[in-house]
Amino acid sequence: MDRALPNIPDSMQAIVCHGPMDYRFETVPVPQPGPGEVLAKIRYAGVCASDLKCWLGAPMFWGTAGAPGGYCQPPVIAGHEFIAEVAALGDGTGERDNLQIGDRVISEQIVPCRSCRYCRDGYYWMCEINDVYGFRQATPGAWAEYMLFPPKAINHRVPKTIPLHHAVFIEPLACAIHAVNQGNIQLNDTVVIAGCGPLGLGMIAAAKMKGAAQIIAVDLVDERLAAAREVGADVGLNPKKSDAAAEIRKLTGGYGCDVYIEATGSPDGVAQGLDAVRKMGTFVEFSVFTKPASVDWTIIGDRKELTIRGSHLSPHCYPTAMRMLERGLLPMDRILTHRFPLSACDDAIALVKSGASSVKVVFEIK
Repeated sequence: MDRALPNIPDSMQAIVCHGPMDYRFETVPVPQPGPGEVLAKIRYAGVCASDLKCWLGAPMFWGTAGAPGGYCQPPVIAGHEFIAEVAALGDGTGERDNLQIGDRVISEQIVPCRSCRYCRDGYYWMCEINDVYGFRQATPGAWAEYMLFPPKAINHRVPKTIPLHHAVFIEPLACAIHAVNQGNIQLNDTVVIAGCGPLGLGMIAAAKMKGAAQIIAVDLVDERLAAAREVGADVGLNPKKSDAAAEIRKLTGGYGCDVYIEATGSPDGVAQGLDAVRKMGTFVEFSVFTKPASVDWTIIGDRKELTIRGSHLSPHCYPTAMRMLERGLLPMDRILTHRFPLSACDDAIALVKSGASSVKVVFEIK
């Protein structure tokens, strides 16, 4: 080990995923950094919609009865959204990553293998191994007092000009920025962001920076639509109160929006988006779903000739996310609505599941 803080304990508290709806608050060993590794002291860790869907047992994470063997590898410490401080550095790590003990630090959520076809071609976020923190045994996550960044991790020093509790939003904001980049937004475009949770709000702020002419927010909760307007949406639509696709056409001369970004995680949001987007428009799918979405593909091809883009993780977007937070482009005190200790994991997940009174739920780790 190169350098370390004094008095790092031998054991720590962590939330360990053992299976769907089986997340346990446990005492586990503190990992020790080897060459090229960082031991990080976690200060805040977020609860993501994908964490909830993993907890619920979504097939993507756990497979199905007929085809078991999904993405998650229990037992594993959960969590991939976080802000931390450098507690110890393995040999050579500080010089490589420009890190010192006590620096604020974040590590991109995927640790690429750097040798598969996608990594060799520069598409590290699509790594075939796809070791994302909090789901894979090779990359235990951040719902713990300490966390280890492996030698191949992509680490960033976080400026102290960002309030510490705001910095937990770097990862989700970076994902939102990538989704907006996938939309290839032009200056005169009308852009729809469907789903105004924390990621959707980040997408609205990023679309505003891209210079979209009109941003329309869609959500089932009026309080979230109010937050969307505060971030930069021009119009808010609640599908429980009106036909959102029809309203979008009214706002665009009958044509439909130029870019539709789906961040609801609901199959209904997919059908709504295909209805709302104009001919030759762009549909960006961001969400993780608990069940398949079924749509008429004739809309995509014969009727509209749409461009369909996916959005996975947040390549090259962490620096932009940090600049946005430094500039105060999002109302973070409105977004970060609830804080829990690690011991209250069940309460935190239940609140995210309810979706009624929270925007962003985080664990605060002293």
